[in-house]
Amino acid sequence: MKQSGTSLSLILKILCIFMVQTLMAQVTIVITELPDNSYNDSIYISGDFEGWSGGNKKYRLNKVRDHYTITLDNDQLQHINFKFTKGSWSTVEVNADGSNLENRAYSFAKKKDTLKISIEKWSDKTETISTATDNVKLLADTFFMPGLNKKRRIWIYLPSSYQNSSKSYPVIYMHDGQNLFDDAIAFSGEWSVDETLNRLSMEKKLELIVVGIENGGEERISEYSPWDIPKYNAKAQGDAYVNFIIEALKPYVDNEYRTLSNSTNTAIMGSSLGGVISHYAALKKSDIFGKSAVFSPSFELFPDSFEFAKKHAGLKNSKMYLMAGDQESEFMVYKMNEMAEIMTLAEFPKSNIRLKVVKGGEHNENLWKNEFEEAITWLFLSE
Repeated sequence: MKQSGTSLSLILKILCIFMVQTLMAQVTIVITELPDNSYNDSIYISGDFEGWSGGNKKYRLNKVRDHYTITLDNDQLQHINFKFTKGSWSTVEVNADGSNLENRAYSFAKKKDTLKISIEKWSDKTETISTATDNVKLLADTFFMPGLNKKRRIWIYLPSSYQNSSKSYPVIYMHDGQNLFDDAIAFSGEWSVDETLNRLSMEKKLELIVVGIENGGEERISEYSPWDIPKYNAKAQGDAYVNFIIEALKPYVDNEYRTLSNSTNTAIMGSSLGGVISHYAALKKSDIFGKSAVFSPSFELFPDSFEFAKKHAGLKNSKMYLMAGDQESEFMVYKMNEMAEIMTLAEFPKSNIRLKVVKGGEHNENLWKNEFEEAITWLFLSE
């Protein structure tokens, strides 16, 4: 027994040492090769650890002779997804042939590590042809956001039958509007929401209006955060953002278009931080949003979200689709499952939650694009 206890003590000490080293881990990223025309440009790293801003000054790389470098601490996140830009998503890195590059990923495993990277080409969106279908249009170029004192572009998708009918339609409000319809403005490939809905309207008679809200770049992380994230200097603006949708955007859409405006026919949907703010809005404002799709939610950034769910998830008439890929991060699936369990314990009906883990799924637009159809079909067509 004594020997067994000694062995257990040794194992615990080793585990503690490993955990401390992991929490103190850092990586120095060095860009060793660049396209010939960018050796004097500013370069930024953008990823899930800073809200996919596209060009946060805090994450601008340092130029050292002909190399660019930056050092990142794990900050309690064991896995990160990222890309490089020249300051905006219109200049994000792409493959040599100009096609979209999948998100890069790194898992912290060493106290000090070095990652060498080559960038083959930068995107030039001015050369890209729009892929949006004819039933997508820019609703507003500068829609005012009360409470935030900001302006955003808003896109709207109308079903093909809209112009030749008098019927009214359900509405989905979606975040990261740049990435929904048009590859020419998407920073990592589009979700093909318009093409998918055009097909579903013919195959399954599912007709929806979609309102896409532009994200604010560097301001995205704060606008989609219901609570502060001190380590990212993100101040919670989530309530103001949700109120903007409810008090300004939705009334405008309901007034200008033929919508089914009740909660049963109104959904909110997003990914990553957009998933978090969709979850928050669906629980706090269930009288407005009776349906929600929560993709790849970053619950690990918000410990308060679990206590919030305990208090607000006792909803009988709401439906929620929760989805994440098993290759996204160390915590993504675990925290999503924990959230689903908390919600059911708070008497959110199990039959009203769809929980899906995608094998091989990574944190990128390709995953969200592929899962969009199943999510909206379940939300709007299943009993």
